[in-house]
Amino acid sequence: MTRTGTALILGATGGAGYEIARALRARGWQIRALHRRPDAVAALIPDADWVGGDAMVAGDVRMAATNVDLIVHAVNPPGYRNWGQLVLPMIDNTIAAARVNGARIILPGTVYNYGPDAFPLLGEASPQNPTTRKGAIRVELEARLRRASAAGVRALVVRGGDFFGPHMTGNSWFASGLVKPGRPVRSVTYPGRPGVGHAWAYLPDFAEAIACLVDRDADLQPFDTVHFGGHWLADGREIAERTRHVAGVPNAPIRPLPWWLVRVLSPGVRIFRELAEMEYLWKVPVRLDNTKLVRLLGSEPHTPLDVALRATLEGMNCLEAPVPRSQIKDVAAPA
Repeated sequence: MTRTGTALILGATGGAGYEIARALRARGWQIRALHRRPDAVAALIPDADWVGGDAMVAGDVRMAATNVDLIVHAVNPPGYRNWGQLVLPMIDNTIAAARVNGARIILPGTVYNYGPDAFPLLGEASPQNPTTRKGAIRVELEARLRRASAAGVRALVVRGGDFFGPHMTGNSWFASGLVKPGRPVRSVTYPGRPGVGHAWAYLPDFAEAIACLVDRDADLQPFDTVHFGGHWLADGREIAERTRHVAGVPNAPIRPLPWWLVRVLSPGVRIFRELAEMEYLWKVPVRLDNTKLVRLLGSEPHTPLDVALRATLEGMNCLEAPVPRSQIKDVAAPA
């Protein structure tokens, strides 16, 4: 089969899909993006080939994937809606399209797959015994990729912590929990317990790591998993402290997320029900071991935390009087 150097991005308007498309394009890949209304979003990645279609329609995905070498499966139901009905059929469509075209699938992974027995340090071989519905769906999603690899469909899962970056969507904790998009920072809400560590993945770094791994395809297994360390904060509250500093409001209050209210309202409010299911990930330290990634690449892409936060807040239109760049501190990369 003739290789074309073309990558199909499913979910190109989302945070991960958008950044992965940019990172691949910078390495010379031709980008094709599937969207239900391509004319409305084409300006987002102007040099991409936008095609109309729905990730839930097998024929649309198969047609969009014609002659591609890579399919980035970065599509997720917005606001956690209808995960049980949408997530698995979409990955089945991607697998079928990849099988026809001999393409490798790239899946941005999450820590939802894991239960408390795997914490605090998650390696690629850590047991996946989720205690939540979304976690069970993610485990089955990856299991389908693993089973497909036995039939010749190559897949790579790159797992990171909570995403943040300049092109955010409502599916992220940073954009839907910590700050309010489109408004200057007046306070920061932090969902975790003080003193409990938390891992964050800056999306441009995460995407760069994926693009570098794609370049090392010959070193990957037919089904492979790699963990991205990102920004590990031993006291997770530091993300809130640095956010208010970068926003130029160092004395802005840091408020705890009222989990009790989330639980009370969860039976009748879908988004609260979905958030309540993830509460356990904020009660204990959850860190990703990036030893394998560093072995493959030599190092992990890493933007200093304050620089990453400034770009994120700028992209979300949350800056009014930001800290000058000269005062942005360089935070060391994780070990």
